[in-house]
Amino acid sequence: MIGIIDYGMGNLGSVTNAFRFLELDAKIVARKEEMDACRALILPGVGAFGDCMSHLVEHGFVDAVEDWVKGGKPLMGICLGLQALFESSEESPGVAGLGIFPGMVKRFDLPKELKVPQIGWNRMEETLPECPMFDGIENGSFFYLVHSYYVCPDDPAIVAGKTDYGFEYCTSVWKDNVFATQFHPEKSQAAGLRMLRNFWNWAEVQ
Repeated sequence: MIGIIDYGMGNLGSVTNAFRFLELDAKIVARKEEMDACRALILPGVGAFGDCMSHLVEHGFVDAVEDWVKGGKPLMGICLGLQALFESSEESPGVAGLGIFPGMVKRFDLPKELKVPQIGWNRMEETLPECPMFDGIENGSFFYLVHSYYVCPDDPAIVAGKTDYGFEYCTSVWKDNVFATQFHPEKSQAAGLRMLRNFWNWAEVQ
């Protein structure tokens, strides 16, 4: 069972539907106590960094997610769920993130011809091709993105994939039992669905 964390905001419907389409067992987790029945978690997210962290605190998920990761259990972050794994964001100054990874989230500062937010399809170049979530996915595949902010990890070794939008920036990270993406696998057709299945398979052997 994969648990999809419901903390009051996020792309729950599309993530749940993707797992249903793949005929994989996943459920929405609205209370931290429900995490005990799961072998892996997905932290989705759509919206603002500050609101995300406020809702995680309000629903009691901050310590629960931190303990989950420290316990070596598989976690996947999606979009804002990736950004929340870092220490802070320019979107919400003074608001602490989960701090799973050192680094911060910055706003795009781009030439006028490049729109912010970035909305649509873009390529991801694999920088950690050994990452199990990339199994069966061609390097340079397109994924769907909607965002104005991007993560800047302090440790370049965790950057699993990069995307070019005026400059190269991190669109996926992987370290030990945590994998996360800026793009939406659940909205990225065949490549994204394969990534979700890969996460399921990876979680089975962790």
